[in-house]
Amino acid sequence: MPAPVIWYMTTGQAGFRTQARGLASRLGPEARELVVDLRAPWRSLPTALNPFALKVLTPGSDRPQPPWPDLLISCSRRAAAVSIAVRKASRGRTLTVHVQNPLADPAAFDLVVAMAHDGLSGANVISVPTALHDVTPERLAAAADAWRDRLARPGRSLVGVALGGDNRNQPFTPETAAPLIEGLDRLRRETGAALAITPSRRTPESVKAAFAARFGGQEGVFLWDMQGDNPYYGILALSDRLVATSDSVSMISEALATPHPVEVFGPDGGARHAQFLNGLLDQGLVRRFAGDPAPGPAGGPLDSTGAAAAAVRRLLEGRGF
Repeated sequence: MPAPVIWYMTTGQAGFRTQARGLASRLGPEARELVVDLRAPWRSLPTALNPFALKVLTPGSDRPQPPWPDLLISCSRRAAAVSIAVRKASRGRTLTVHVQNPLADPAAFDLVVAMAHDGLSGANVISVPTALHDVTPERLAAAADAWRDRLARPGRSLVGVALGGDNRNQPFTPETAAPLIEGLDRLRRETGAALAITPSRRTPESVKAAFAARFGGQEGVFLWDMQGDNPYYGILALSDRLVATSDSVSMISEALATPHPVEVFGPDGGARHAQFLNGLLDQGLVRRFAGDPAPGPAGGPLDSTGAAAAAVRRLLEGRGF
């Protein structure tokens, strides 16, 4: 039996692509990526009210067309509408898996992979505690080898810090970042820990400048300037403890894919975001960052992507793959 033909489809945002790609990569060595979007006014319609999604794609969209794949993984509301249309066009031959809440009846898909705080239930719904991603033990091992000489400090613990950006309730500013900067500096001075700090594309320039003003050129501090190779996976792999800003479900989920203690800094976002964080805090999987000298217990590694992939494999096995 040949390997299944797999497509993964999103509207192109990094968080959606990472989740869909991460799941697809667990299921086969090659998968085709499609980026789609819907023209106005259809892009604003609820998922279930877009029966003609294949006919109202934007000019820049990829064009899903026969021969249809054996498996289509989608992530994002508008990609969900296109996935429903592909399932119909293929007369059910294509297995459709949607990642996140599709904002439609889960029965419109063969499988929905939702996070616990989505509150979805159904015979074809699986609930996972974290977002899907492409962090695997193999990827971490390769990143550790690539970054060990640049990040590791023999005889010193390494605290990895992943910076996000604004959340729904509060902007990320030098003022709101100040307790994190002070806590990290205190941790460095009191324990001798080394720091590896990486901003993201969402981190405001003013916040990057505040970190550079405190830590730039300091012995034992690696502060990425967004130039050259991205150290993110190396930091995940080599740190003894990890700190992520609370705005990013993806960064927290990726940190929890490692065996290291994870701490979160910053206010909760909206209600669903707060549910996600509170669920992790209540289970002891993460703790709030306060600059404590001793790390908390490790909550991971959690492998939500692996759990989702196992559920999809069962569907594929039912089709003879």
